[in-house]
Amino acid sequence: MKHLHLLYTLLFDVAVLLFFGLAYPHHLHYQEQYQLFLFDWDYVWDIVKLPGGVADLFGRFCTQFFLFAWVGALIIALLLSLVQLLTLRLANYGWLYGLSFVPSFLLWLFLLDENALFGAVWAVLLTQLAFCGLLRLPNGWVRRILSIVAFLILYWVAFGGNHYYRIPNTFPTLFYAAWFSAMIIPLVMWLVVRGKKSENAQQQNNSLTPHLLVIASFALVAVVFGTIIWEKANFKAERVMQYDFMACHQQWNRILATANAEKPNNQIGVTVQNLALAMHGQLADHLFDYNQNGIAGLLPDVQSDATSPMPTAEAFYQLGMIYVAQRTVFEAQEAILDFQKSARCYKRLAQTNLIIGSYEVARKYLTALQKTLFYRDFANETLPLLGNEEAIAKHPEYGRMRKCAYGEDFYFSDHTTPEMLESLFFSNTDNHLAYQYLVAYYMLTGDREGYAKLLQELRIKN
Repeated sequence: MKHLHLLYTLLFDVAVLLFFGLAYPHHLHYQEQYQLFLFDWDYVWDIVKLPGGVADLFGRFCTQFFLFAWVGALIIALLLSLVQLLTLRLANYGWLYGLSFVPSFLLWLFLLDENALFGAVWAVLLTQLAFCGLLRLPNGWVRRILSIVAFLILYWVAFGGNHYYRIPNTFPTLFYAAWFSAMIIPLVMWLVVRGKKSENAQQQNNSLTPHLLVIASFALVAVVFGTIIWEKANFKAERVMQYDFMACHQQWNRILATANAEKPNNQIGVTVQNLALAMHGQLADHLFDYNQNGIAGLLPDVQSDATSPMPTAEAFYQLGMIYVAQRTVFEAQEAILDFQKSARCYKRLAQTNLIIGSYEVARKYLTALQKTLFYRDFANETLPLLGNEEAIAKHPEYGRMRKCAYGEDFYFSDHTTPEMLESLFFSNTDNHLAYQYLVAYYMLTGDREGYAKLLQELRIKN
């Protein structure tokens, strides 16, 4: 029977791994980009000194690995399997074995929400580990005293505070349902299965439990929760996050391949698709071969949230609108709902400040990134460029951005206008990206006079 139990745990493990690795990878990337985990004692202390801080710290530590979707999927699979094994360890389920998977399935369901934080899984795990440790103690007054102390410690380590959901003042019902089920199901099953029988008698009864009943209980729980998970999964948001991820990592070929396979029908997807077309020099020629959303799909108005401005900021950056890109990224970071910082935003803010010559500000961001695991190399490679004008001019990205940028800084509204793009292009007519966006703007608005004026000015300039 033990081998059969391990087989079902392995099947569950593989199912979680494949789901997050194949069907939900960009939700993991989304989680990673909205935190900045630092290997710094001050950072660690600021987290653990708060109620629930230890679970929050462990969750943040794991989330940094979500930069690589399959690594993140493996971490989730292993921890959810551990929750199931500890639930099973707390009670002898017999033919009700399938119920040991309920807490893990509830946590899986909880993690479908992009605002669910991974510290919630650690909160359940830490509680289960504490209970398993207490049950190993002999019954008596020592166990009772240690139980009281353990509850007080657990409240501080895992259940106080507000670290399990990104939106403040929101009650994460699924998380608490998972935690409650992890505690109450073993107790109920202990009463149901064991009753008043002695432990030896119950063990004998378990050896006679038909395998088919165990299989049926596991299959029932798996089918019910599997169906709910598949129905509740937000695959529409996953596709949006995919386009944002590809733009962040400048995967222009992959963006066009994805858009060719299924034309995006959301603003972020269209914005990223148009940017990829422009990077390949195809925007003006193939604009209407793809779904468009008017000028909102070209350079959308910047919204006051942490997600939608990022692809627009990427387009601003690539165009050479460095000041606008910097402001957009900074405001997006400040809009993160749980007030964390963002490794992705820190990286881009370091780049924009380097390009405009604000070297000390860039140094601040790069020094912080040096304390991360996966952005450290970027920081170490970029720091020597600060103040080195010759090296920056020769740099394939930063040198190009300086040439493409506006000749002088001035205020732009969040609403894109042709004057913005005209000023950008005529400050450097080698900025072919700006030319394509300007022509696309005229095409989307039907402004023939503007396009004719552009051609006339080009002839005069040349």
